[in-house]
Amino acid sequence: MKHFIFLLILSTTMTPRPIFDFNKTATIKNWVVVDDVVMGGESAGTFSLSEDGHGVFKGRVSLDNNGGFSSVRYDCNKITIDDLTKVVLKLKGDGKDYQFRIKSNGGSYYSYITTFTTSGSWQEISVPLRDMYPSFRGRKLNMANFSGKQIEEVAFLIGNKKNEDFKLMIDNITLL
Repeated sequence: MKHFIFLLILSTTMTPRPIFDFNKTATIKNWVVVDDVVMGGESAGTFSLSEDGHGVFKGRVSLDNNGGFSSVRYDCNKITIDDLTKVVLKLKGDGKDYQFRIKSNGGSYYSYITTFTTSGSWQEISVPLRDMYPSFRGRKLNMANFSGKQIEEVAFLIGNKKNEDFKLMIDNITLL
């Protein structure tokens, strides 16, 4: 009986919690592109749903006029973390570096971030929440890493300090 109870507790605490699962009927209206044009830059990103049902974040990063980034953000309306400890991203990139960003409070001026490198193939990237560090406008803040109880916003950002085209396809984002 003790073994059964342990397995039951383990299985209830480890249930994956989707943040967003793209598919052919997904609604992406709450995904918003924010480029450096808000600061006078000239980068341009778009976000769409592919025929295969993947989120497609693509465009061009430009360093002109002190620019240098493009991002896409999703307000996920307070997802409770409970005992979940990581985010798994299933995506396909173009071999470039991207940031994955979260906010525990959508109104915060800073995000918790991690950087990952895409391979050009479909991959699953596991991001321990405790390893995500606070950052604002490209600067690491002197604060503790993420230890929140909820997530209210997720985002992807490209800003590699060079002019470049980019394309990131996203299949799903899941808390584990």
